Amino acid sequence: MGRALRIDVGNYIYHVLNRVNACVQIFNNDKDYQFFEQVLTEAKERYGMRLLAYSVMPNHWHLVVYPRGNGDLSKFMSWLTLTHTQRWHASKETRGQGHLYQGRYKSFLCQEDNHFISLARYVERNALKANLIGKAEKWKWGSAYRREYGTSKQKELLSSWPMQKPKDYLVWLNQPQLDDEESAIRKSIKRGNPYGGSRWSERIIKNFSLETTVRFRGRPKKGS
Repeated sequence: MGRALRIDVGNYIYHVLNRVNACVQIFNNDKDYQFFEQVLTEAKERYGMRLLAYSVMPNHWHLVVYPRGNGDLSKFMSWLTLTHTQRWHASKETRGQGHLYQGRYKSFLCQEDNHFISLARYVERNALKANLIGKAEKWKWGSAYRREYGTSKQKELLSSWPMQKPKDYLVWLNQPQLDDEESAIRKSIKRGNPYGGSRWSERIIKNFSLETTVRFRGRPKKGS
């Protein structure tokens, strides 16, 4: 099967994820996570990317981004993954040992309404669901922690949301996600579907001639 058509248009929200080859854990300590976040910060500044939410897990990561212009997403993601790979190999003295990531990053359009809130929650509670932490906002390697506990400088990594955050968001963040809500997000990941209401999704598929039967090769371990 050929590659799915890559959608890269500005002013749409994207759920982006990538995972490490063979699900090997590459984030083993604070330094490893900080290393990735530094590259992420540089990528954001270089391409003016709006980063709405993120979570870095032991062997994969999720980003929710909001590019301004056409083509910005691929430039941002290419630089991020290539630079992190090169610097990781350099720091571990493993140059020439192959790709760090399994393949191309996965990206899925998300509707700018309550679906976005649900997606941000899904991403920010990833570590909680994986039982890596007792409260979602306590996971140091994600946007919920930065938003709640980060310094002014650390918070600069995050962009304002395109809609108002619910007042009880933090409480809601730590509650189990509804089965149908989580199932819809997982379906988006597995099948390459846009994540949104049925009419919006149908319009997106039609407008961008999307093929939605592309299969995601496996599922990231420890969260998803």
